[in-house]
Amino acid sequence: MMEIGRGVLIEPRLTDQRSTSPFRLWGLLYVRTGKDEEGQRVNRPKITVIGSINMDLVTETSRVPDLGETVLGTRFSTHPGGKGANQAVACARLGADVTMVGCVGDDPFGKELRENLRKQGVAVSHVDSVSGEATGVASIVVEQGDNSIIVVPGANHAVTPEKVGQAEEAIREADVVLLQLEIPIDAVAEAVGIARRHQVPVVLNPAPAMELSRELLDGVSILTPNEYELAVLLGQDKEQEADFRRMLAVYPGQVVMTKGGEGAFYTGEEQQVFHQPGFPVEVVDTTGAGDTFNAALALKVGQGEGLAEAVRYATAASALSVTRFGAQGGMPHAVQVEAFLRRGEWECP
Repeated sequence: MMEIGRGVLIEPRLTDQRSTSPFRLWGLLYVRTGKDEEGQRVNRPKITVIGSINMDLVTETSRVPDLGETVLGTRFSTHPGGKGANQAVACARLGADVTMVGCVGDDPFGKELRENLRKQGVAVSHVDSVSGEATGVASIVVEQGDNSIIVVPGANHAVTPEKVGQAEEAIREADVVLLQLEIPIDAVAEAVGIARRHQVPVVLNPAPAMELSRELLDGVSILTPNEYELAVLLGQDKEQEADFRRMLAVYPGQVVMTKGGEGAFYTGEEQQVFHQPGFPVEVVDTTGAGDTFNAALALKVGQGEGLAEAVRYATAASALSVTRFGAQGGMPHAVQVEAFLRRGEWECP
């Protein structure tokens, strides 16, 4: 049986820069409950996801071509995607009550993506079809389990501050707001501002990588970069990036940094750095791992769990997601994650 470990303290440190924002005290949140199919009471947090909705165009190949070279691929497929939509679907599969805020084009991809969200149990009343715009697409090349991605935003550019403002009630009623950076940054800032005004915790996945203003970051409860994204966020160079513990020390707020198969590193209440080891699995496709991690983390934050348990659960969920193909296709259900954490097995419901 696989031993499932909890976070390990690797380096104590203190700072007087720590934010005292009330949005970091998610353990005191009121969270919604419901009942499962057997009538048992379950914790079902309400999560509002604001972000991108794309169609993924996936090409599998044994080797990525060099510049000017043509190679034969092994498979092509299309899959619903976009970091926002992926995280919304993952939240729903893990048991959250999810509302998606975003835009699609007035084309067949847009209709298919909106319907897919609805079928996955995501509320789509705030997903608009934009006339004259193409739905966003992501061209993904998968080479032996790893991937590279080019995103064409399309209708995602229509997620404006005004559009976000129209969803203020959905933000106000949420237990957690989950954000990424595949929509215009002023829309992200508007969402953070509304959430802060209503004292709703914000989990921000800062991808794709970019520098962010201190004002925006002050409204974020938990930042979830990978190592490269954290370096860009802090304006660090490649040499400084190698010392990620130092980067964690520089950032004054709550941060959970993902590090691929090594798991995640996160800061504690007194700014210690903890390590949640990754779980060894057979990797098929890493496309949706980060989105699954963020969704699972937001779910546990919404349920009022402590950060150590939230990171442990998110690490397990993301490990399971890479064992199947497709960003959304590999996202596990709550019962699968719980079974994996109990016995180290992924059991289908």
